[in-house]
Amino acid sequence: MNRPEREAAVRQMMERTTPRVPAGLPADALRLGGRMLRRRTIALRLLWLLLFAATVAFVVWAATVRPWVEPPSETTPPVTGW
Repeated sequence: MNRPEREAAVRQMMERTTPRVPAGLPADALRLGGRMLRRRTIALRLLWLLLFAATVAFVVWAATVRPWVEPPSETTPPVTGW
């Protein structure tokens, strides 16, 4: 297909009338879009809440267990009485 044929095909497509939209389609699309937006907002809020709860749980665990402190040695007794 050469350039003039492509231009003619494009002109024919642009000159066609646009198809009619069914009467209830915009209202249905608006309703479904609103529902999707609400679900996405709720999901994001739940994810942030889960992240916050995990952070709090980790901080509480780290404060009580203190994993950065070296545990006391249990292999040798303390030296006393020298």
